Amino acid sequence: MKAVLDTSVLIGEDAPADVEAAISVASITELHFGVLIADDADERARRADRLGAVEATFDPLPVTLEVARAWGRLAAAVAQRGGKPRRRQIDLVIAATAQVEGVPLLTHNAADFQILGGLLEVRRP
Repeated sequence: MKAVLDTSVLIGEDAPADVEAAISVASITELHFGVLIADDADERARRADRLGAVEATFDPLPVTLEVARAWGRLAAAVAQRGGKPRRRQIDLVIAATAQVEGVPLLTHNAADFQILGGLLEVRRP
């Protein structure tokens, strides 16, 4: 199965099995942010190692014009459904990437994407 991995999967303990995985460049943003805000040197080193492994493993999918348009549509849908899209921008760009690629989004945080029901296939790894 092909899928886009949410950042929660990238920082999880186990890689999903039997998945042809891709990631959004937005996940690299989240991982870099995590390294930069780590308070503890050991934690910062652990996060930096994970970031390095992810960067060595994946060629992240970019935010293309098509992804940007899908992102805008998903953000509008969140607002129309009573959500607050500004709080979920990174999640929304990752979701838009999966939508444009026509593949499921694998996440450990399915509840974060529940508001997008019917617009995107979301699965747990």
